[in-house]
Amino acid sequence: MRFPPFKGLLAFDAVVRLGSISKAAEELNLTVSAVSHQIANLEAFVGRQLFNRSSRGLTLTILGERFRRDVTGALTLIASAAQNVRSDEVTEVLRIHSVPTFASLWLMPRLTAFRAQHPELRVQLSATYGDTDFSRGEIDLDIRYGVVRGRDLHIETLFSEEILPLISPQLKASLNIRTPGDLVEQDLILSELTVVQWPHWFAAHGVPVSPASYGLAFDRTSMVLDAATQGLGIALDSDRTAGTALRRGDLVPVFEDRKGMTVTAHHLVYPRAHAQWDRVEKFTHWLRSEAAKS
Repeated sequence: MRFPPFKGLLAFDAVVRLGSISKAAEELNLTVSAVSHQIANLEAFVGRQLFNRSSRGLTLTILGERFRRDVTGALTLIASAAQNVRSDEVTEVLRIHSVPTFASLWLMPRLTAFRAQHPELRVQLSATYGDTDFSRGEIDLDIRYGVVRGRDLHIETLFSEEILPLISPQLKASLNIRTPGDLVEQDLILSELTVVQWPHWFAAHGVPVSPASYGLAFDRTSMVLDAATQGLGIALDSDRTAGTALRRGDLVPVFEDRKGMTVTAHHLVYPRAHAQWDRVEKFTHWLRSEAAKS
C-alpha cells in the first residue's frame, strides 16, 4: 500500500478548514508557495484535481469533497491517538463539548454519578455556543441544541422536552392569568436561543398578537430561569433544563394544563469512527440511561 504525502494531507486539511492557502500557510508556519507545492504533490499522487482554482480563491471539486470526508476521519483518529499518548498513562481523558445551558443545568449535576461508575476516566467538559470541529481532534463528542446536520456524524436525540410558560409561585399568586392571551400584557422574559420563542407559543395557542418588546432578554437559559425565580417575569423554557427549579417549587407552570409545546432539541453528536472508542461507549451508555430517567 502506498501512502499519500503526509505533508500534503496536512496542507489539504488546513486549506479546507481555513478557506485559503495564506491562512493555511500561517497555521503551518510555511510559505504560501510551499503549501501550494504540497497541494500539487497530493493532487499528483491521487491523480485527480482536488480544488477548483479561480480569482476568488479555492473551492473543492466533487472528488475533493469526497476526499475531504475520508481524510477528516483519518486525521481525527491520528490526532486522538496522539492525544491519548500525551495523556496520563493510567487515566484516560473523555473530552465533551456541550451548549452552556445543558452543561450547567442538566449534565453537571449528574457527572458525579458518572465519575463514580468510571473513576478510570478523567472528564474535560467545555461549554460554548457553536458547533465543534471534530477534525481538529480536540473533542470526543458533542451535545448540540437545535437542528443538527452533518455528514459522517452519529446524531442521536437525547429526549423530548416541553417548552412551557414558567413563573414563580409568588408572582403567580399575585396575577389573574386564565388564558394564553392574558400573558401578552405581562412581563415576559425572552430567551434568545430557545427553539420555541414567545411569538411561536402565542401563535400555537390561538393568540394573534405577541409582545413587540420584552423587558428582559438573556442569551443564557440559566439567567432566564434565575430571573423568573426571582419574580422578575414569566419565562418560556424547557421542563428539562428547569427540572431542578420545578422540583424545588421555585418555578411552577403558569397554567394547570401546562400548555406546552413538545420539541426534540438536544442531540448527542460524534463522528461515527468514535463509536469504537471505549470511553465514548461508556459515556454514551450512561448518558442514554440518565436521559431515559429524567
